[in-house]
Amino acid sequence: MRVFVIAVLMLLPGFALARGEKAGVFDYFVLALSWTPNWCEIEGDAKGSDQCDARHDHGWTLHGLWPQFHRGWPSFCPTSKRPPSRVMTRDMADIMGTSGLAWYQWNKHGACTGLSAPAYYELSREAYESITRPEVFRKLDRAVKLPASLVEEAFLKANPGLEKDMITITCRDGFIQEARICLSKSLDPVPCGSDVIRDCRMKDALFTPIR
Repeated sequence: MRVFVIAVLMLLPGFALARGEKAGVFDYFVLALSWTPNWCEIEGDAKGSDQCDARHDHGWTLHGLWPQFHRGWPSFCPTSKRPPSRVMTRDMADIMGTSGLAWYQWNKHGACTGLSAPAYYELSREAYESITRPEVFRKLDRAVKLPASLVEEAFLKANPGLEKDMITITCRDGFIQEARICLSKSLDPVPCGSDVIRDCRMKDALFTPIR
């Protein structure tokens, strides 16, 4: 019965059973940028995350740099590379929000790149810095409702090298959640696969300001 269920799931669009694949085998990257104030509204505050502390002014933070197949994605790949030290993960908190997220992203995604932990974090920072985060969202002084497409348009305007099929905006629980940008292994923008390019269609998504 279990085998039958898995077989049925694998026929569903976007389903990915990828887990534990060979490290270093993938087609492109997805750079996931999370709007911290919205993340904190959805779940961060409830967990008491330091990322949501008022002393910070996090806007678009790095959720992760994810190896991706044209269909599906690898995760938790076996690797001979040493796991990151606490110093390494701590040093990523400025753009990722917390050291815990940095460690988790290495464990789930970084190990699948075939890179060492330091190289993965260096590449993640390079990818993050290669994308201009629209400043307009940092200027908000109150929560607003807006079309998800407006967020995409802001990223396209700030990054002339991006095209509509290279970025997707996601929503969760009525909030704008993430901007996900597809990059080649050399970090050039590329078209996203069909299981990535699924834009949120909300016309009244919540967007909260930096505290």
